[in-house]
Amino acid sequence: MGTPQQRRVLLVEDDQTIAKAVQLRLVAEGFDVRVAGDGEKALAAYAKAEPDVVVLDRLLPGLDGLEVCRRMQAARPVPVLMLTALGEETDVLVGLGVGADDYIIKPFSMRELVARIHALLRRVERASQLAHEDTVIRVGDVEIDTAERRVFVRGIEAQLTRTEFDLLRTLAERPGQVFEREQLLSDVWGFSEAAATRTVDSHVRALRRKLGPDVVRTVHGVGYALVRS
Repeated sequence: MGTPQQRRVLLVEDDQTIAKAVQLRLVAEGFDVRVAGDGEKALAAYAKAEPDVVVLDRLLPGLDGLEVCRRMQAARPVPVLMLTALGEETDVLVGLGVGADDYIIKPFSMRELVARIHALLRRVERASQLAHEDTVIRVGDVEIDTAERRVFVRGIEAQLTRTEFDLLRTLAERPGQVFEREQLLSDVWGFSEAAATRTVDSHVRALRRKLGPDVVRTVHGVGYALVRS
């Protein structure tokens, strides 16, 4: 694992041109970067390098990004930023469903990629700090154990990704309040860009799929609110 001063990133990308450009930018940003060009090499590098965050291409030769993500999370949970050229809503939801914390659609700007990585790492640090708090939030049928980072719906545990949990907790801290998408991007993801609000929409859909369709209410033209009951 990288030092606090130099976090380690595992970049999994089969396009050598993209991989080299991303590697150079991340190294310039102070990251220790390891690169793998296919799924098998990625899993081997993951076990050896113990990265702090993984940037993972969705479409890889051999094992695809979804299977690689699934195996990584089963071995040792890690923040995963998935790269996708597809941009299909169902494809994004599948990626989030196997443990990806966030996604970014190709082509992307290096500035946005770096911002997403920093945001993921900040959320991990914040989650570690909050783990010492013994707080249970109950809103309707949903129970959120903030210390254990576990969520139950009518007594049945729901498996959420790190980002889904943080989004739900943010909404649950002020149930009924309408959050604008830009505000959620700032509070949960750590940055605010109008072009990235689709990320919020995708994660809300993922929450509804796991917790129930009526847990999060859409306020058209504004944002989202957690339903009180």
